[in-house]
Amino acid sequence: MADSNPDSKPWHKKIDLIDRGDRSPTPWGTLTFVGLRLLDIPLQHALLAPAGLGSALLARAGIRGAATAPPAVLRTGIPLLDALGHPTNALLFVFACGSAAKQIYWQTVLSYESFPAGAALAVALYNTAINSANALLFLAPSTSSLFSQPQITVSLPFFTSPVAIPVSTLLGLSMYAFGLTLETVAEAQRKAFKDAPENKGKVCKVGVWRWARHVNYLGYSLWRGGYTMVATGWVGGLLMTAWQMWDLSYRAAGVLDEYCSNKYKEQWAQFKREVPYKILPGIY
Repeated sequence: MADSNPDSKPWHKKIDLIDRGDRSPTPWGTLTFVGLRLLDIPLQHALLAPAGLGSALLARAGIRGAATAPPAVLRTGIPLLDALGHPTNALLFVFACGSAAKQIYWQTVLSYESFPAGAALAVALYNTAINSANALLFLAPSTSSLFSQPQITVSLPFFTSPVAIPVSTLLGLSMYAFGLTLETVAEAQRKAFKDAPENKGKVCKVGVWRWARHVNYLGYSLWRGGYTMVATGWVGGLLMTAWQMWDLSYRAAGVLDEYCSNKYKEQWAQFKREVPYKILPGIY
């Protein structure tokens, strides 16, 4: 909820990376963000490749990589994916590509606010760091989702043999797909609403924004948590989901709530009465 005393939590402003209300062009910020998000894709491929960069880094730390244990079972006809051998390696790489594409789309098409190069650098590096940590945790035997239980055995045309897939991987995949879609739809609906001349100066409360006041943060938390769950299994995935929800709910939503209260006044207060849930529909 909005703080009754805007000055009581000055740290909010210090860690808010978006210049709320400032729509000045920031081409260097956009170029920095897009460039770094694109560079993350080959990095993740190198980390996840059998006997690749990730295994080498783990070996330097005295950890035997788990990536060499599963047989090469993937035959999709897509060289970049087949080179990764195991379906989970390939799935994590697809996640890295999908999240980069979504975030580039957000910055270049959906976002209004200025995004200075420093903020772009911080956000891009955060995403690369989390993606890379997921890759290394997946490769390490003690934290890899390959050993998550329970598992089911599936046979699909692009597998050369039946493969045991952890249930946590299937749930993580569902969380990733739903979360990325929810975040994208929420941001696209908000942009369409704001672009309509008749909605100038109005609070967006259409579509999924009737579910929660910061429903896009729910989407981000879900796909981030799903990504980690596919890499590490139940514990890591649930911890990442909880962390992202807590951080976005108390930090990012706190800043945005204060900004919207000052900008929209009674409109925002009415929106909070109509949509009482901050981030998790029906719960919180």
